[in-house]
Amino acid sequence: MQTANISCARSTGTRAGRGRRRACPLAAALLLAPAGALQAAAPPTPAAIKVNADPAFPFSREIEAFAKANESGPAIADATLFLGSSSIRLWDIPGSFPDMGTVNRGFGGATTPDVLHYYKRLLPKAKPRSILVYVGENDLAGGATPGEVATNILSLLKQLRTDYPKAHIAYLSLKPSPIRWTLWPKMAAVNMTVAARSRVTGFDYLDVGRVLLAADGLPDASLFRPDGLHMNPRGYTLWTRLVDAWLDAAVAADLKPASPS
Repeated sequence: MQTANISCARSTGTRAGRGRRRACPLAAALLLAPAGALQAAAPPTPAAIKVNADPAFPFSREIEAFAKANESGPAIADATLFLGSSSIRLWDIPGSFPDMGTVNRGFGGATTPDVLHYYKRLLPKAKPRSILVYVGENDLAGGATPGEVATNILSLLKQLRTDYPKAHIAYLSLKPSPIRWTLWPKMAAVNMTVAARSRVTGFDYLDVGRVLLAADGLPDASLFRPDGLHMNPRGYTLWTRLVDAWLDAAVAADLKPASPS
């Protein structure tokens, strides 16, 4: 498997992706090192340690803030609910989607079991028109198996479909980040399982990972913050375009006249 290097951010100087690349001594050394040396330097498996686990913020404070927002603010009719972990929490959602009502229910370090545990307290006062979910990445970083993660994600999506039968629901695929590149095969396995069950469970699967890869198939570090885990504004711009197109299609579907039976 290819190994991502976050110490040498690649450049995408033009929209066509033809920017220059800065040479990386570490990458050259890795390519020239004996196979045995590379194997000896391989990081521990996720089962052994919490691989680059996202620092967990005090969940109780964030959940309490969500509850206060529900109590103090007016209900937002036909809003789009964004639900999940820090990739949702750090997204400037109001700025990215200024023409619609939005509700952000992302909390840092969240795993899918965390979202399921706090589920009822994460929901907005009014029924959302659309729901986007990003969760599961921290599960794998904490040592959960792809099968466990996929099962929990599908349980969450099934619950959302049950509670909001008319809402448009989409799952955002797990993203390939530089610092978690060793987990990418497991992320891909989760993505494949969830995508295969999308039609049966009643949600859409949005592949938001491919836009974060460079031409060589490695994560484009220029789209991430210095931590190599969370996206920077450039990365979120790519996500916004994909989600905006999906939302436009959802609105168009709502306006389409029902076909005669």
